[in-house]
Amino acid sequence: MSCRLMLLCALLGGGVLISGCSSLGVRPWQRDVLARREMQLDSDPLDAAIDDHLYFSKEASSGGRSFAGGGCGCN
Repeated sequence: MSCRLMLLCALLGGGVLISGCSSLGVRPWQRDVLARREMQLDSDPLDAAIDDHLYFSKEASSGGRSFAGGGCGCN
């Protein structure tokens, strides 16, 4: 391969990689979909309360539901 062809391929590849992240973010007309109740992390309060109770019973502490593993070292 010639140097010009390799340079052209590198530039095109770099342009594709850079433009891959050009449209991040939520558009204003998409926010109604993301604001729906079923899109929330804890959409069901009863389910969240049951999960809190389970983690409290296992860990003997409240909060910290996002961490895996127990206090005894058994993951």
